[in-house]
Amino acid sequence: MNDRQPVLSRVENRQNNPLIVRQNVLNCEVSRLTENSLETVASGLIRLSGEDRVRRNVDMKPYTTMRVGGTVSVFVEISGALELSAILRFLHGEGVPHAVIGNGSNLIVADEGYEGVLLHLSSGLSRVTVLPDGLEAEAGALLSGVSRVAWENSFAGLEFASGIPGSLGGAVAMNAGAYGREIKDVVVTTTCLDAKGETIVLKGLEHDFGYRHSRVQTEGLVAVSARLRLQQGDPDAIRAEMRELAGRRADKQPLHLPSSGSTFKRPVGYFSGKLIEDCGLKGLRVGGAQVSEKHAGFVVNTGGATAEDVVNLVGLIRETVRRETGVTLEPEVKLLKGDSLCSF
Repeated sequence: MNDRQPVLSRVENRQNNPLIVRQNVLNCEVSRLTENSLETVASGLIRLSGEDRVRRNVDMKPYTTMRVGGTVSVFVEISGALELSAILRFLHGEGVPHAVIGNGSNLIVADEGYEGVLLHLSSGLSRVTVLPDGLEAEAGALLSGVSRVAWENSFAGLEFASGIPGSLGGAVAMNAGAYGREIKDVVVTTTCLDAKGETIVLKGLEHDFGYRHSRVQTEGLVAVSARLRLQQGDPDAIRAEMRELAGRRADKQPLHLPSSGSTFKRPVGYFSGKLIEDCGLKGLRVGGAQVSEKHAGFVVNTGGATAEDVVNLVGLIRETVRRETGVTLEPEVKLLKGDSLCSF
């Protein structure tokens, strides 16, 4: 996967913000921002980013690879690291909930939407710089694009990432991987911002990388850029491996339908797709959401699915697999609801 993993910044002082009405919905803490407070926040963001990059009540379907979900109250297209730092500092000072996403490949926005500010890292923060020993790429750069730059400059080591539908920032946050390799294998340093917009640089073991895990994720940091150490290689061999992996993906994965990529993390000693298939769930539907008939590890949108369809299907899969096998599947996909990242 995404973006793949979104990073939610929790704000310490919003507990005392009189403009926010709080309530609990299921396992998500929901803050209801008043319309006046949203207008105030939007005006402040326009001063920092410009009117053309701040929008209200934006439909999130086009910004997630599952193509489901509701709206976000305020949506900001980020154009650079300094702007992002200033916005995070502003939102922290105002006590407003906010989330940061890239390609939206591991994210579902609830049908009722997200009542906060969503910061979108894409083309405005996607520069890739060629270095003598690798690349330095900004967080909004798509992994497919970064892998292509590596190939064009005869750098090997990113072939595995060429088909992962996420951005570099999300990939670092969740330590994305495929075909036996992970982003941790190539990341040397990551420049991040904390909730107050202050810069933190992680080096080597400071990332605390694990399976679908990193310090960026656990501490709610926002990756801004990462330096990748790669090896010189034969460009023809690099391209051949990228094509071979692309063929394997096309053969085994439902690339023709919207999805969030692999829905579940790999349980220790098992493969989630095989567990789901062995439980007879391949092809199971809830509304427009379906367990892929091509690969049971993927939940796909067959057309017209809602976020609720996806959430209910994921819950049904987990319940059935746990009952039949004793294995608890943990989703890779996160749900953005109310003002929080919620578990399924």
